[in-house]
Order: sequence, then structure tokens, then C-alpha cells
Amino acid sequence: MIKIQLPDGSLREVPQGTTPLDIANSISPRLAAAVVVARVRPLEPVAATGNEASLEASEEAMYSSHTAGGDAARIVDLNAPLHEDVALELLKENDPAALKVVRHSAAHVMATAILELFPETKLGHGPATDNGFFYDVYREIPFTEADLASIEARMADVVKRDEPFLRVEESREKGLTDYSAQGEFMKVHFIERFTKPGDEISLYKNGNFTDFCRGPHVPSTGRVKAFKVMSIAGAYWLGDEKNQQLQRIYGTAFFNPKDLEAHFKHLEEIKARDHRVLGKQLDLFSIQEVAGAGLIFWHPKGGLIRKAMEDWMREECIRRGYAMVFTPHIMRRELWKISGHEENYAENMYPPMELDDAEYRLKPMNCPGHVLIYKNSPRSYRDLPQRYAELGNVYRYERSGTMHGLLRVRGFTQDDAHIFCTPDQIEGEIEDCIDFAESVLKTFGFHEFQIELSTWDPRDKKFIGSPEMWASSVGSLTRVLDRKNIPYKTIPGEAAFYGPKIDIKLVDVLGRLWQLSTVQFDWNLPARFDLEYIGEDGAPHQPVMVHRALFGSVERFFGVLIEHYAGAFPLWLAPVQVGLVPISNEKHLDYAHTVKARLEAAGLRVELDASNGKMQSKIRDFGLQKVPFILILGDKEAASDSVSVRVRAKGDEGSVTVEAFLDRAKKLVAEHAMEL
Repeated sequence: MIKIQLPDGSLREVPQGTTPLDIANSISPRLAAAVVVARVRPLEPVAATGNEASLEASEEAMYSSHTAGGDAARIVDLNAPLHEDVALELLKENDPAALKVVRHSAAHVMATAILELFPETKLGHGPATDNGFFYDVYREIPFTEADLASIEARMADVVKRDEPFLRVEESREKGLTDYSAQGEFMKVHFIERFTKPGDEISLYKNGNFTDFCRGPHVPSTGRVKAFKVMSIAGAYWLGDEKNQQLQRIYGTAFFNPKDLEAHFKHLEEIKARDHRVLGKQLDLFSIQEVAGAGLIFWHPKGGLIRKAMEDWMREECIRRGYAMVFTPHIMRRELWKISGHEENYAENMYPPMELDDAEYRLKPMNCPGHVLIYKNSPRSYRDLPQRYAELGNVYRYERSGTMHGLLRVRGFTQDDAHIFCTPDQIEGEIEDCIDFAESVLKTFGFHEFQIELSTWDPRDKKFIGSPEMWASSVGSLTRVLDRKNIPYKTIPGEAAFYGPKIDIKLVDVLGRLWQLSTVQFDWNLPARFDLEYIGEDGAPHQPVMVHRALFGSVERFFGVLIEHYAGAFPLWLAPVQVGLVPISNEKHLDYAHTVKARLEAAGLRVELDASNGKMQSKIRDFGLQKVPFILILGDKEAASDSVSVRVRAKGDEGSVTVEAFLDRAKKLVAEHAMEL
């Protein structure tokens, strides 16, 4: 017999081999019909292995026979036999983990449909994602958009057949033999990569379809009730242009048609806010094919917004004790060898340039330059902390096809800062960085964010440093987060190669997460460059280094701002803050010029439409450009030194004096107000 602990804390003794579905049925047949999957956790604590989140978030989660460490909580099929004492949760449709299981099962349904229609297809992998699922496939005759409708129709047949998902296990060797004989080169790769000789591998079957997979799945295909095949994209096998050209077929699935419909309404809203479309409509930026992919040209209006962003950041850095520095765009290759980037980051760097005195590389980041500034002069403990900030242009080689507007580029401006301090100062500096990050997000209109603490994986050789150094640095970050009472999620294996980091992900108006701000701990560069300060004891000591970026990338942050505000920026950021519309050029243009001069003297960005168009068309044009305030000027306004005010998204507010409008506008700008 084994013990099963239910969520209410009660214990049951049941025979070994009892399944979660058996237990659900014993409680209530209605419960058994409602549950989707189960989560189990051993009653006795299990020593942490540090790979919980990496298994949850990676390909390994789909294929590895190893279970997660830590508390060893895992998601299992409802029909999985239980052989040990466990705490059991029966997950219904309202659990995010259950939705991911449905989506992964939908990927298997789609793969079933594809093979029934196109049996020559070879399969890659088909994971659930945050928004749906996909399956990588290879076929000599590529799929077209027209094929997607056929695949979706056949998926409906597979769902209607309500085929049970059955888990079976077999030897690794048999799996390799069978898949090799079938020409399933991708399945062979996954077995070889994620399992070891002597392992058992798990397969999931529904009807005549079999897939190498760790699971879990819903009980049957009939539980995949609301789905849509959405799009198709190209990708190279293993990301190598020399390999086969694969196709990735995307879909999504929900528990019911209502949620599916809401999802597509959400996608329409996202589409309406696409920063690439709005950037063109509002004339903010462009990417010029003749210049190259992933390189941004800031147009005058986008440049005004960028200036406002950067001016605020520089002023805030100086106010918080940072020194503004500037470093070269290219530096000798030898520098990148000393820093370790040549060894650990070369695939993301542009190739070396051979000049007359040495080889040079474009900088992918600013940190080595800041290290050299620190190293240029002797330092005492009294000089620390040294805080250097730079809005520096950096260049990283992104593969063709990975660029996406402003969000993923090859050249960008990083609001980088590096802090050199004593070990005793480190926690205070990290706390200040987090406070600064919160201030950035709130100032630019984001009031919700999530924190992730990325730590190392001792099994991964990319990480440098001793376990003691990692434990000490992770401890510093953890203590700061705990002291500030900030909830966070630990992500093992996602640290930078030189140290742990805190990532701050903002939540935009549509509920989307964006990775922007980061605070990183580094003992690697101070050691590599032999950095020192003279301590209170008169002896040399090595400083600790903190990397922090708050916009992250000015380009990426700007792209997020465009989508968050749908191009309707708050007054302090709007490239044109006030549009002036004289009712008649003959009678009111002189007054309009006078008002324009007064507003500009007060620091506002003003555009006067002096064209011969009709008043309503001028108002419409300013509205399409999402100008916050439109001021209409006629006889009454000229006679009373006033303006008639139209407010974006609100309409007419009537006439006020020019001075009253100026007071209002200046106050909104000074306060960085979000509302008009």
C-alpha cells in the first residue's frame, strides 16, 4: 500500500499502481470527468538538483527520462500508476499547467493528421508554447498555406475519434533502430541527445500514431476541444543553414470555443498595435534594405522620442550618483580575449577586422570599456563605489530571419552601467539598481512586472567560477529580493556565464511579458583584468562588479512603448505635443504663429498646419498622428488670447486662455503624466 495526500491535507492508503484517475473517481465521477492531468510530489523531501525550471522550459522536458529535482513535483497522466507515497493534485481546466498539457496533446493530434494526409512527412518535435503549440516537420514538397485547412479538418476527425493517449516504454536501442529504419532523423537525434545507453524511452500512441515523448497528455484526443491551425514558417534543422529546410506549423488550443475566440480577439489587438506598422504610419523609424537587416534608422519624430527617453535616463543616472562615460565602438580583438567574450560569445559577434596594427571587433557590449576606465587610475576603498553609465551603441550578429522590427536587431543602444564596489557594498548597490529599475518602469507607464532570479547549472561547462563563488553571489541577490519582499521565480541554468542575474519583466497593457531590465553579478571581469582597490588595511583587494541595464536596449524599449501605447504616447514623450489648426489662413494664421512661438518658448513641441486644407481635414490628420492636443484658432480665440482645445480620445473641451493651457501642459510634462 502507498499513501496519497490530497490538497485538503487528508491521507489515503491505496494499493500500488492506483492511478490519479482512480482516486478522482473514488471522490466523485463528476470530478473525474473534469480533471485534465495530475501533479504529484513525493511526501519526503528530495535533495535539489538545480534543474527544475530548465527541465520545465526546455526540449529536455519533452524527451528526458530524468525527473526534475528539488521538490520533484511533476505533471503526470491521469492513467499513470503511482508506486510511492505522494501528495496529489488533480488539475482542472483553470490550471495553467493543464492548458499546456492540452496544447501539447493538440500538437500530437496535428502530427497525427499530418501523417494521415502526408505520410511521407518526417517529424521533429511539437511542444506547447505560451500561446499555443507547433510541430517541426520535413517534407520534400513543402507545405503551403492551403494545406493548413486540410490539416485542421483532419484534426477534427482525430478529435472526433476520441482515441486514448497511451504511454508505452521500450529500450533506447529499439527506439533508435525503429526510427532509423523509418528515416526519422530528427527523432533519432532527440533520442541520442536526451537519453543514455541503457535507458528506457517513453512513447505515446493514439490510434496508429506513435511519438517519442515524455508526456504527459490528456486522457484522449477527444479532450482537445477547441483548436486552430494558424500559420507556417521556415526553419533550418538545428538552426544550421547547411541542414534540411524544415517547416514549423503553428497552432493554438483552448478548453472551449469561447476562450479560443477571445484569444483571436487578443491577437487582433496585438496586430493593431504592431510597432512595425505604427512606426511606419507615424513616421518614427525604418529599416533600409540597402543598409542591411536589423539596423535601425530613427526618423525625426522617433528621434524626438528617443531624445526624451535618453535625456530622462541620463539625468536620473547623474542624480543617482553615476558618472556618464563613452567608449569606442570597436576595440582590439585582444581585449575580447582577455574579457572572455572571444571564447564564450564569439558566435554573437561580428567577424574581426584586420587593420594595420591589429585585429579589431565591433563591441557587442560596453563592459570591457568600463573596466578599462576603472583600471586607468589607482583606486582606494574610499573611491568606491564607482558607477559608470553609458548609452552605448553595440553590435551583435543575429542570424537571418531572427530579426523583428525594433525588438530584435543587429545594432542597438544599450543603457549600460557598471558598478565597481567592495563586497560589503554589493547588496546595497543591487538594491539601488532594483529601485532604479522600478522607477524606470513606473515613469514610462508600466505598473506590473515579474522578477526572475537566474542561477547556474553546475553540470553546464559554460559557467565559470567555483561553487562557493556562485553560492555567495546568488545569496547576495536572494537576500536583496527577500529584504525588499519582492516575489520572484528562480530559473536554474539561465545565469550569464560569469554570474547570476535578476531579470525584471514588465507586463504591458495587453498582459504580455517583456524582458528588458537586468541586474547581473560579476566576479569574472575584475579577475580577468586584475582590477584592484587598496583596502582599509592597506592591501590590494579585488572589487566586485555589477552590470545593469534598465531600458535594456533603447530600440527594444521603444518598440515596447509603441505597442503599449498603440502609438498614442503620453504628452511628455509625444513627438508632436500640440497641433495648431487656424480656421482660416487669411484671418487666423498670424495669431497661430504667435501662439506657436509662445508654446515653443515654454518647451512644447508644436506643429502648425498652415496648408490650404479644410479645418476638419487638418484635425483628422493630427488625430491620425495621435497628437495629444489639437488647438483650434478662430476669431473668438484671437480676440480673447485663447485656444479651443481638443484632447486625444476625449474630444472638445472648449476654450481656455493660452496661459491656462500652458500651465496645464507644462504640469503634465513635468510630472511625466500618463493621462491628458
